[in-house]
Order: sequence, then structure tokens, then C-alpha cells
Amino acid sequence: MSIDPGAIDSDTLIDWYARTARDLPWRRPGVSAWQILMSEIMLQQTPVSRVEPIWREWVRRWPVPSAMAAASAGEVLRAWGKLGYPRRALRLHECAQVLAAEHGDQVPDDVEVLLGLPGIGAYTARAVACFAYGQRVPVVDTNVRRVVARAVHGREAGNPAARDLRETEALLPGRIDRAAVFSAALMELGATVCTARTPDCTRCPLPRCAWVTAGRPVAESTRRTQKYEGTDRQARGRLLDVLRAAHAPVERVRLDLAWTRDPGQRARALDSLLVDGLIEQTDDGRFALAGEG
Repeated sequence: MSIDPGAIDSDTLIDWYARTARDLPWRRPGVSAWQILMSEIMLQQTPVSRVEPIWREWVRRWPVPSAMAAASAGEVLRAWGKLGYPRRALRLHECAQVLAAEHGDQVPDDVEVLLGLPGIGAYTARAVACFAYGQRVPVVDTNVRRVVARAVHGREAGNPAARDLRETEALLPGRIDRAAVFSAALMELGATVCTARTPDCTRCPLPRCAWVTAGRPVAESTRRTQKYEGTDRQARGRLLDVLRAAHAPVERVRLDLAWTRDPGQRARALDSLLVDGLIEQTDDGRFALAGEG
């Protein structure tokens, strides 16, 4: 299905963004592509408020890829703290090593080259090309998908689909410099106004919205929020907490005491951390963060 390129008024949206955009540190002039890449990895499924202080510390500590590449995986995992999904940190460390060794300590500006780097998926590659290099490429996250679904199609967003990129690209202004700002504005609108649960349509700058016109229909099926308490993720986090706090390999009993509610779940969590390469076991049976055994 074709999409009207003017379905979202780009001039109005860009003007709104210029007036109201949040002052996020990775949006400021002088921020490098590497530092933007770090922010994009951190922000995946993690609120801005939790990311910002850690991102600032990482920029100070590892301002270029080679600085992170010189650190151990364990140092990076420890600095990641409680941002969640620590495999992101491990993959970013691998990415830094490749950038330092094969790309002159620079983040490439080509989407296809970016996609070949460790831990860089379709969203992140396009986000870096757009926000770091100002390219006219569609950047589609959950927020953008929601705004396009509502404003253009008059419905709630469904599951990610191949058409999302095509439709978002069709909405981009022709001028490259405005296309990059439009992408940021579209994302900002979804993050701050056209939110999933409590959209504030009174603050929306768009002159027309198919979803409002249709009476704000609800989604056919409601996605359940995944609980965290008592999950394998929580068990993994508790075990990692012990190893982050230690600066030498620890005995198995230290990990046993960190998660006592279900020994089987604890064993499963420990095994998955080893399989994911986040931790390692020493020859004498102790455990440590990756690279510190």
C-alpha cells in the first residue's frame, strides 16, 4: 500500500521539535559518532534517566573506540552497572575492538558497513547514519512505528514489518538536512507526546491525525508487560551483581547465596551467563566477569 508523503506535516513537526525537544547530551554539537553509537546501544529498552549518567561516564572514560577496546570485557560489564541486558555491553566492547583495528578508530557512515559490526542491528545502523552523519535514511523504533500507525493509518502499531522502513522513508522530506531532523522529531513525538499508554493529543503539533479522526481505536490485542520479579533475568542480574562487586574470582557458594529461592533456576541462570560469554569459570572452579578469570 502506498503512503502519502505529506501524511505527516514535516514543517510543523520540525518547528515543534526545534521549540520543545529535550536537551539530551548526545544530541548536542560536537558529540562524535562513537558517542552517539554508545547512546543508541544503551537506550535500547532502557529509560533516558538511567542511561544519561552512565553515558556521561563512558564518554569520559572511553571517548574513542580504541580506549574501550583496550579495556577488558569485565571492566566494560562492571561499568554497565544495572542498565539491563548486559550482552549489549559485551557486543559493544567487541564492536570497539573491530572499529579500532579495522576502521581507523572511526564509526563508519555507511549503513551496510555498520550492519556488519558486532551488535549493530537494522535500527542502530540507521540511527547512527542519521543522527551522527545527517543522512536521509529511515529510522524506525517503537516510538516512530506508533506515530506512523496512528497519524497515517488511524490504528495502533502492530508487530514490526518490512513495510515500516518503506513507509517511514516515504515520509522523509526531500532535503537531506531536514530529513535527519524530521527523523529525530518523529521519534521525540512518540517518546514524549504520542506515548503508548497515555498519549496527550492536546499537546500534539500535527494538524491532522487519522487515529484521532477514527475515535482513537484501541488495539485488537493488548501486549502483556513482561514481569521481572522472580524471572531468570532477575536471577542472572543477582549473580552478575556479585561478580561486579568483586575484583577477583569468587567461590560458587557466593553465587549460591545470591539467589536462594530456586536452586534449579540459579543453575540455569549461571549456565546461561557462561554460554553468553558474560562470565567465565577459572581452572579451580571459581567464577569471574569475562576477561577477569
